[in-house]
Amino acid sequence: MAAYWLARSKIIDPIEYKKYTDLVPGIIAQYGGKVLARGGKYQIMEGPEDFHRFVVIEFPNLEAGVKCFESPEYVAAAAFRRSGAGFVENVIIEGGEATK
Repeated sequence: MAAYWLARSKIIDPIEYKKYTDLVPGIIAQYGGKVLARGGKYQIMEGPEDFHRFVVIEFPNLEAGVKCFESPEYVAAAAFRRSGAGFVENVIIEGGEATK
């Protein structure tokens, strides 16, 4: 069953954050992921307006998404944003009956 990595972020240092975003697409592809939405136009319908970038990535299953997130390659790339370049919330959720 497909799984979806949902991320919302607030970029603090765009130059340092770009070092992260330049690496991530290749890493995601290595684990069978496909970016469905990344940094496009959005409208917050409800909730806090703390974030200004949203990402949706599809993986073949939950395990592939988790493996990608925990991979040495992703951890190394995420170090750029985790050093203060941005604040991110990530969740990987398995698709349900509605996604079939």
